[in-house]
Amino acid sequence: MGRRKRELPFFEKVEIIDAGAEGKAVAKVDEQVVFVPFVAPGDVVDIKIKKKRKNYMSGVATNFYQHSDLRVEPRCEHFGMCGGCKWQHMDYKHQLFYKHKQVKDNLERLGRFDMPEMEPMLGSEKEYYYRNKLEYTFSNKRWLTDFSKDVKFEDRDMNGLGFHMPGMFDRILDINECYLQDAPSNDIRLAFRKYAMEDNLEFYDIKNWSGFLRNILIRTASTGDLMVILVVNYNDEEKIFSLLDKIDRDFPQITSLMYVVNLKKNAIITDLNIKLYKGNPYIMEEMEGLKFKVGPVSFYQTNSQQAYELYKIVREYAALTGNETVYDLYTGTGTIANFIARDSKKVIGVEYVEEAIEDAKENSKLNNIGNCEFYAGDLAEVLDDSFVKKVGSPDVIITDPPRAGMHPLVVKQIIKTAPERIVYVSCNPATQARDVTVLSETYEVKKIQPVDMFPHTHHVENVMLLVKK
Repeated sequence: MGRRKRELPFFEKVEIIDAGAEGKAVAKVDEQVVFVPFVAPGDVVDIKIKKKRKNYMSGVATNFYQHSDLRVEPRCEHFGMCGGCKWQHMDYKHQLFYKHKQVKDNLERLGRFDMPEMEPMLGSEKEYYYRNKLEYTFSNKRWLTDFSKDVKFEDRDMNGLGFHMPGMFDRILDINECYLQDAPSNDIRLAFRKYAMEDNLEFYDIKNWSGFLRNILIRTASTGDLMVILVVNYNDEEKIFSLLDKIDRDFPQITSLMYVVNLKKNAIITDLNIKLYKGNPYIMEEMEGLKFKVGPVSFYQTNSQQAYELYKIVREYAALTGNETVYDLYTGTGTIANFIARDSKKVIGVEYVEEAIEDAKENSKLNNIGNCEFYAGDLAEVLDDSFVKKVGSPDVIITDPPRAGMHPLVVKQIIKTAPERIVYVSCNPATQARDVTVLSETYEVKKIQPVDMFPHTHHVENVMLLVKK
């Protein structure tokens, strides 16, 4: 006899009191935290609990008694179903308030160091159309927003091109219009869907790893360059070329049209041969007269305009006079390294992805920058005494690690190399607080500047300046 499923509670007239992690809002019932998506602080709602754990519960709002003064009308018709832009129903100035609070709470709760007063959150000039990169997925199992028990699936067109439904790896929300990427992104996606259906091309079945069309990736640049990559499940040049010919005809502004055959069960294309169909194998970004080649799998900050504001803060905190040796750890494609090179004596960039290091070298060459050196390897292994002896001790260290933060050995070696200043850029204030706690034995936190790179989401960047005591 199977175990009886426990009935989950239902709470009435609960006030939402805060905005929390992963874009969800926070309520409290009997002193227990409840996470609820798509609501705002000040809403009063009924909550149906979907998950109950020892220390928290999560649920959905089923009825509203009072709407928060922080609310605005979401611009996107897909809000509430799509997994992105979860804060779109909240006025942007209040989004910035809660992001600032999120950084402050993380640093105070998890960090053990003296904090100066944080700078106000630096908001994005663009609330919409700020992304330079989007990826859409083809699926033969689109999410039916008008589903009822009377629907006969065999009579419905189940093909869709859009984003994965939250928590459903095999379901795609068919997108009519997305406000994240500037024109002609939406028109390109709709054209792909139109021609694919007209030509009876099979949309991908992720459960059975079958079908022809898998993904399209669209990258734009502030220079006007435009890259489109079609990802297919098997090589059929007649189908590929026919589809790309139509896209090329309709969108002559595409400067880089590419395709890739992905026979794998995962969607990663960084290890595959991406073929150029027409145009250049890259797009060109520009910042303060510096040019950056961005290839099909190159990393570049997805909010170009706000990335420039972020890099200016990094440069200001580094306080370079032209006489400093600077380490740029987790350098990626060397964007920060090349950006600060003109104000430095020498810049040493280190990154574990070899392809990114090749891009970084190419960008230095492109801009006639001769004082940058780039090294590929795991930071925890590369950054040792022999490396420091080889390239010279740093006066300034800039570090921009992934969400997991820095390896303890990297933190230890930074302290050992004893730079005068450390500029720590982080996309995760929690791991940043952990690392800065260790660094604070030797360094004093002087400035904290949070930066919003992704409006309508909970994501935030934070820049901290540490100066040797």
